[in-house]
Amino acid sequence: MAKVKYYYDPETLSYRKIEPKKSETVKKSILWILGAMLIAFFGFIGFSQFLMSPKERTQKRELENLKLHYELLSKRMEESSEVLTALQERDNNIYRTYFEANPIPEEQRKAGFGGVNRYKHLDGFNNSEMIKDVTKKIDVLSKQMVVQSKSLDEIVNLAREKHKMLAAIPAILPVKNQDLTRTASGYGMRMHPILKVWKMHNGMDFTAPTGTPIFASGNGKVVKAHRSSTFGKVIYIDHGYGYTTIYAHMSKMVARKGQKVKRGDLIGYVGNTGRSAAPHLHYEVHKNGRPVNPIYYYYGDLTPEEFIAMQKASQQKGQSYD
Repeated sequence: MAKVKYYYDPETLSYRKIEPKKSETVKKSILWILGAMLIAFFGFIGFSQFLMSPKERTQKRELENLKLHYELLSKRMEESSEVLTALQERDNNIYRTYFEANPIPEEQRKAGFGGVNRYKHLDGFNNSEMIKDVTKKIDVLSKQMVVQSKSLDEIVNLAREKHKMLAAIPAILPVKNQDLTRTASGYGMRMHPILKVWKMHNGMDFTAPTGTPIFASGNGKVVKAHRSSTFGKVIYIDHGYGYTTIYAHMSKMVARKGQKVKRGDLIGYVGNTGRSAAPHLHYEVHKNGRPVNPIYYYYGDLTPEEFIAMQKASQQKGQSYD
């Protein structure tokens, strides 16, 4: 029951009852209703979890756990990606360089997935974006791991055959070159002795008397042993691992096509056949189908001092012998 309030009337010297105004009554009623509604709302929010069914509460906990595990998984994938990136750098710059294997291009390692939207089936869920994001990361990481795994398999095979590769690389002089006096012309632009024009000389010329022995500079297989108008009697040896050597202007060929030879085996004799100005051996080294300077492949024969002396002799821009 509401309390009755009075006020003192000085004119009548008595207490009179306070009559509430209608506007005040309406205002208080509205405030009371609003207060009740707010209390009911916040009460519903605060106690809504108690109103959930056991299944709903279980699903809510599972969703929270999934979000937590997603964050942990995402962090672990980032750490794994960093480790894989470091391994890729070592693979390209150390392992593959050491075994003379071509580095794997960056676009091949990190190529995306083309074609249709492969993640369309993940649309329509409450957390589709989160699911698609983690699936993409796993796919990219898995592909990089496959590429790296194949690369390491290749490196393992190269390591097992390292001794074979070292024996195959052309690493000795094709003719005995006492005191380096037989170095006549090196790799580079030279005056052709017959055509009298400057031409690229793709090998080295070693002067020697007709009949001087010529030796295979590395293990390999003779793929050509014939006579041509330019090189005369010439032998090509495929050493594998991208290396091929050419021995031209022979007077006599000892090795035959299809024959396997080892470093230091006799394959023929110096001559003056083909387009040649004097008895000599024209010798070339090719790597992956392109001629390279043979002087960098004599480490099996020369001391550092002898290498410098031969390099100076080969750089004389005079006339070649073929």
